[in-house]
Amino acid sequence: MSKRSKIWLAAAIGMTAMFMLAALTLPRSFGLTTFSDLTQCLLLLSGVAAFIPLARASQGRMRLFWALITLGIGFWLAYQIFWTYYEVVLQQDVPDLCAWDIVLFLHMVPLMAAIGLRPHVPRDEYAARVGRLDFTLLVVWWIYLYVLLVMPWQYVVPDIAAYNRNLNLAYNAEKIAYLTGLVGCWILSKGEWKKLYAFLFGIGLCYSTSSTLANWAIARGAYYSGSLYDVPLVAAMGCLTWIGLRTKSAKPEADAPGAASSYGVWIARCSMIAVFSLPLFAGWVILDGQVPARIRVFRLTLTLCAAFFMGVLVFVRHQMLDRELYRLLSYSHDSFDSLKRLQAQILQSEKLASIGQLVGGAAHELNNPITAMLGYSDLLLSTALTAEQKPLAVKIGQHVRRTKSLVASLISFARQSPSPKTPLDLNTLARTAVKLTQPQWEALEVDVRMQLDSSLQKVLGDSNQLLQVCLQMLANSLHLLAEHGGRVVNVTTQGREGVCLLQIFTPGAPSSDGSNAPPAEAEDGLALSACQGILQEHHGQIVREYGKDGAMLLRVELPAIDPITSTATESKAPALWPSQPYA
Repeated sequence: MSKRSKIWLAAAIGMTAMFMLAALTLPRSFGLTTFSDLTQCLLLLSGVAAFIPLARASQGRMRLFWALITLGIGFWLAYQIFWTYYEVVLQQDVPDLCAWDIVLFLHMVPLMAAIGLRPHVPRDEYAARVGRLDFTLLVVWWIYLYVLLVMPWQYVVPDIAAYNRNLNLAYNAEKIAYLTGLVGCWILSKGEWKKLYAFLFGIGLCYSTSSTLANWAIARGAYYSGSLYDVPLVAAMGCLTWIGLRTKSAKPEADAPGAASSYGVWIARCSMIAVFSLPLFAGWVILDGQVPARIRVFRLTLTLCAAFFMGVLVFVRHQMLDRELYRLLSYSHDSFDSLKRLQAQILQSEKLASIGQLVGGAAHELNNPITAMLGYSDLLLSTALTAEQKPLAVKIGQHVRRTKSLVASLISFARQSPSPKTPLDLNTLARTAVKLTQPQWEALEVDVRMQLDSSLQKVLGDSNQLLQVCLQMLANSLHLLAEHGGRVVNVTTQGREGVCLLQIFTPGAPSSDGSNAPPAEAEDGLALSACQGILQEHHGQIVREYGKDGAMLLRVELPAIDPITSTATESKAPALWPSQPYA
């Protein structure tokens, strides 16, 4: 608390103490009345001034909370100024049938709305809208209750005794409801909010006790301003300044969701009870034959108007509930569908994991005989062979190498482990793949022609995995040439709308049975499935197209990265060769 706040609080405590001393020592007089009324006005004004900064420094529901408390104290101050004007300026008693009594009654309504708001409880926008409607219903009900019980004896058929009796009845019911709400908030809150509600309850209890005792003394002619009956009242006014100065406008603390929903249910129940009480009041009005007919007509008309207005609010509330229920139902359907898709994906993932383990084990077992076959085929080529035997030995070596490449793809598919990705030059990967497969395409007397886009942007990926994709694509193309004939493979790269393309085109001729797809399409598909799995991790894809003449086009599409990002750490691609033409 700042030095200025301490001085302010000390002044409020001093005024409260001086009033208590005056009430104990001074006799009934005009000076005591003046001092009492002015002290109460100053203390209420100090309370309003202490709460205004809290409202200004807060946001959302917190600001509304402090604003409602300030408004309630402001109504109380307005009534006290009116009381002081009559007793000090006009030097006469306040009229028995006073129109300002409704201000005193209504000053409790903003306070009840503030504790009903409970800004420390988290709520969504829908709950806040429904809560505002519930509070509006309760506020309308309290105003209706005052007009129903009090105003007929003030304006329709003036009767001081009936007016005071009904005013005290309505006011006491309002104070009991306010204190009950504070007790509920006190029990359900925690931390600083628990202390705040406890202090507000103490102030409300002091004020309610003082006003009840004062009304009892007024009925017996023993009350006067500045008497001992006002001591609890002035103490409550002084505490308002202390609460306003000690409280910080911090963010609301989150309570348990269960407490918020339970409290909201009780508010909704109270609002519905208020609505259903209107027919009971209407029946009471009709059956009450002791009051004048004019009052019965007034009360019945008022009840019908209140029923219509509150019925409109209930209709709006149920429309909001219907829309929210429909939204929740749609959300439940979407969630159920998503859950089913997720279960299917999990099941598929488990199947793929099992297949991956099986394929990985089988591939490792196949590696040993394939390695032996490859060694024997190379040994066979190094021996003296006839002109007819040598091409057959070359084909054996080619098919063994192709099988070894297929097994390597299966092992890579079985692993599927994430690896770090760095900016890569797709042109460099293509040149490296062509160089690594040079012994294969030279043995087949194939001409590999490269047309690379020098302005191609870089891609983000794992150099080892993408190089494996390039090698597999070239292996598939060379296999097609070995099966159908042909002597040219075209390797091209180009950029297109944020996508980098690597294309390998293999011209061909129709197969002997007239089909468009090569005979080894099943084997190619298995190998390219592993490539597709790698490309999916890189947010890309591989496309295979066949021409009518048996030609095949393999196209890899990878998203290009921003040039600024590509200047970061470059990848360490294995065995990179400079750009050079292959003829």
